[in-house]
This record gives sequence, C-alpha cells and structure tokens, in this order.
Amino acid sequence: MSVKRIFDLLDFYKKEFPNKEVMYAGKVAGNWETWSFAKCEQLMVDLASGLASLGVERGERVMLMSNNRPEWNIIDFACQLSGIILVPVYPNISENDLQFIINDCEARVLIYSSPDLADKASAVQKGAKQQVHLYSIEPVTGVDHWMSLVERGIGNRAEERIAAVKRETKANDLVTLLYTSGTTGTPKGVMLSHENLVSNFTALKDLPPIDGNSIVLSFLPLNHIYERMLTYLYVMKGSSIYYAESLEKIGENIKEVKPHMFSCVPRLLEKVYDKIITKASELSPIKKALFFWALGLGERFDIRPEHRSGWYNFQLKIARKLIFSKWQEALGGNVRAMVSGGAALNPRLARIFWAADIPVLEGYGLTETSPVIAVNTLTPGHTRFGTVGPVISNVQVKIAEDGEILMKGPSLMLGYYKRQDATDEVIDKEGWFHTGDIGHMEEGKYLKITDRKKEIFKTSGGKYIAPQVIENALNSSRFIEQSMVVGENQKFPGAIVVPSFAFVREWAKRHEIAVPSTDAELVKHPKVIERIMEEVDTVNKDLAQYERIKQIIVRPTLFSIEGGHLTPKLSLKRKFILNEHAGDIEKMYAGE
Repeated sequence: MSVKRIFDLLDFYKKEFPNKEVMYAGKVAGNWETWSFAKCEQLMVDLASGLASLGVERGERVMLMSNNRPEWNIIDFACQLSGIILVPVYPNISENDLQFIINDCEARVLIYSSPDLADKASAVQKGAKQQVHLYSIEPVTGVDHWMSLVERGIGNRAEERIAAVKRETKANDLVTLLYTSGTTGTPKGVMLSHENLVSNFTALKDLPPIDGNSIVLSFLPLNHIYERMLTYLYVMKGSSIYYAESLEKIGENIKEVKPHMFSCVPRLLEKVYDKIITKASELSPIKKALFFWALGLGERFDIRPEHRSGWYNFQLKIARKLIFSKWQEALGGNVRAMVSGGAALNPRLARIFWAADIPVLEGYGLTETSPVIAVNTLTPGHTRFGTVGPVISNVQVKIAEDGEILMKGPSLMLGYYKRQDATDEVIDKEGWFHTGDIGHMEEGKYLKITDRKKEIFKTSGGKYIAPQVIENALNSSRFIEQSMVVGENQKFPGAIVVPSFAFVREWAKRHEIAVPSTDAELVKHPKVIERIMEEVDTVNKDLAQYERIKQIIVRPTLFSIEGGHLTPKLSLKRKFILNEHAGDIEKMYAGE
C-alpha cells in the first residue's frame, strides 16, 4: 500500500510487520522496556479518543515538551489520528519562548515529560491567553497523568472522528508546527504538511541499510525535524527504535543495544574520536605505532575503489582487523552506517570512519525543507567527502548568483504560521526557497556548503570572511573543542577558542608541563596558549593571507545551550557571544 499521510504508516506497518514485538523501547528504572506494535496502536487510538473527548477539535493544537521516549511517538500519532496539530518543543526551552509559543499557536493542551519541567509548565499555563490543560508523562503531584487521557478515551470512543480523519485528511493538510529557535528574534512556527514529511522519508527509503530485523538507536531530539523524519523512515523499514537515556549515557546504551544504525551530529563523532586518540596515547610504543599507522591509512582513504591501490587495500584489511575492529566493538559491533547532520562534518574524520568500515552519511537540510535536501549514501558513486552528497530525487536545487542555495520540492514547508511577511522573505515569486546557506555543486553532482549567508562578514580592508569554513578547520584539532571567528570591520580576523580541556591536560602531562587545576587558570598558561596558537597557525597555512587568524581569545568554559551561546541545534548564537566577549575583543584589536 502507498503512504500519502504520515498516519498511513500504521496500516502499512500492520500489513508488513503485523507481529512486531519491539516497535519502540526505552529505559525504565534501569531496564529496557519494549513496546509492541499492538500495544502502541491501541494506545494511539485510545489517546486520540481521549483528546477528542476533552474537547480538542480537529485543527487545534497540542504541545509536547518531552525528551525522546516511546510515549513521544504515541502522542504524535494519536494527534494525527484525531486531526490535531502537534507542536513539539525542546525540554530546555526558555520560559519566555515557551510562553510566546503557547500563546502564538493557542495550544489547548500541554503534555510534558518529567517533574523537573513542572514549574515551567505551570508558569506558562497561568500566562496563557486561553485555557490550557496540563498532563505529565511521568508522575507529578497535582498534575493529571497522560494515561488519564488514555482511560478517558477507552470510555469515550471516537471511532467516527478517527474514521473521518482518515477519510478526509489530504496530503497537503497541516500536520505539525515546529518553532525555530533561531539566533535572533522571536520563534517562527514552520508549518509542515503530511506531504512535506512523507515526500522526504519516502525519497530516502533506500538510504538506511536496515530492515524489519534491525535495531536503531535514537538520541537526537525528536523535537527537531531531522530525528523525527528519520523515525518515520525507521517505522517504514520496520526497524525497532530504542531511545537512549541521555547524551551522557550514549556510550553505555550503544553497548547494550548494539544498534545497526543511528543518527548523530559531527560534535559527537569528534568526541568519540578524541576519546579513541586519548586512549591510544596511553598504549605501549609498539601498539601506539601500529595505531597511528592505521590512522594514517584512514586519513588517505578514498571512497572510490578505483582510486585505491592493491597495496593500500591489503594494508587497510590488516588495519581493520587489528585496529579498527575495536572501534566497531565500541559501537556495539553491528553498526552498518551513521547519518550525520546539523553541522559540517570534517572530511578527515569522515575518511577515517569510512576506512574503519563505519560509514558516515553526511546530509543537509533545514526545518523548512522537512528536512533533507541532499545526502551522501552507500550507493556507489553517491558519496564525496567534504560535500553533503547528491540532491535527493524529488528536490530541485539551484545556486543563485551570490552563491546562495535555492530549493524547490514537495518537502518545502507550507509557510510560517501567521507570518506571511516572513514567508515571502524566504520563498520568492517563482517558488524557490532561499536557504540562507552559501554553496556550490562539485562535479555537477555533489552539493557543498561553504557558509551561512548572514554570517559572512567583511574586514576593514574590504575582504569577505566565511567564518564556518575556518571554524570547522580549527575544531578538527584535538586541542580545540569549539571556536568562533570574529573581526567584522577589523584589520584581520581573530578567534574565540575553547580548548579541549581533557586532551590539553593529557598533553601537558605527557610533556611534563605543570598546569593549574582550574580551567580558568589553564587558559592563561603561556605554554597552553602557545600550543593552541600552533594549531591555529597550521590551519592558517591553508588560508588566504586575509583569512588568517592573527590573535585568539582562549575561553575557560564551553559554549552551551544553557548558557545562551548555542541554539538547540548547536549553532552558534554569534551576537550573544560577541556581546559576552565585547571587552576581550576590544582589547585584542586595541593591541593590534
């Protein structure tokens, strides 16, 4: 059967995987609790009936503020079956943004996951312009449990409404509102239809090397369209979806679950890689030499078999058996592929993981495009390191005169909720969506992203600087955790740098350098600053003279979401960081 609306996946699943014992799974009290398809489907129908009996009409909004867990999907499909628009938000959303969203979308219900969100939920309920019913997934004193809605549905069946929704819902009907956090301004609600999302995951149905016998691990936020779309794709493939407990426990969960696939962001891969390198530095001289020999092979890996010699392939086979097999074991031993998105993946890192027989498929997209525009795949001739791969089959891309990437296709949003002005700013009269990203096509086939249009700045000498390119190069250093290039209207670019503190301390120990115990003092140590500047100079060698970083500010703490430096998608909030470091930047250029 064909899938035209997202909820059609349920009938598809019932037909293809009728006796599926593990549709979803999550940790409860330290043990994995599995959810069969039969259990999930019944809960979805009962909850849909419960929401209807509460008086939430078709087209009205329900908000969900929760971490990843099986209940998230139950609520999502239940809303769809009842014709309700789901508005998911990040659990760490600020109270101000949550208040804005709940009033903007006029949500009738707010379901949240855990007691630590109770105060925030209660506060916005009181500040809402309309009556908002609160429900919790985990028990919260004085708050109705979400299962009370399920029980309400059992006693008030809404078969006719559900049947009408299935019969009358069109592919281009609104299914969800996703509010973009952005780096400035109030959040905008991205309106996505069934068709938007279905067109995206069906176009990618051959991407993941998984099937009805596979296990996937999910830990990137379902509130973001990247993981949510992939979840629909996993359902279509019939794979069991296990939800990780937290980012801190990913390593432990991977070993328990032994997934065949998971999605990630480059920063996670960088952390995995840094841990591997740190452990390797502790090996005996012979084992260390063997490790770095294998690493050197990985750095020279070419995805095209015809570009690899027989001698190289022979060495790679040995390296995979002796060294890289241990990397695979650390990831559970079953990983067939990882999908990376959200930020640029360092090509060197991609080469090494591919050499280790752990393919990383880098893709690109936006919330407004549901999300995937282009992606590298396992299909021969469909991957190039340093690019985000070929444009997917049902999407059109063209490059504007100024280098901006423009997109058309069925996955393009309906528009911004109540913001026709904002919609008109990004979708031109010919229907092209202006992504705000700068890029070009390599070999006429592979899309390469070079920077954000709004983030490119000009020095006082009139030279344009694309900061992301430089930042990606800096962040590839084992000494550097994070960075942000500065220097608009200045004589030269500088950078704010956050060291990889654990690695720096390990380096200092190896070189018998006594460093302070606190990070605040560590970043002032002359030898540490000198060593980090060496890494900067290494990057500078591959840059044009006007692009080279002349001075750095070494920051003692990480950029974080909680601190206001990063969006939930881990993008830099540049204006915020510039304001926070205004004094340091002024001093840096005063001494130029």
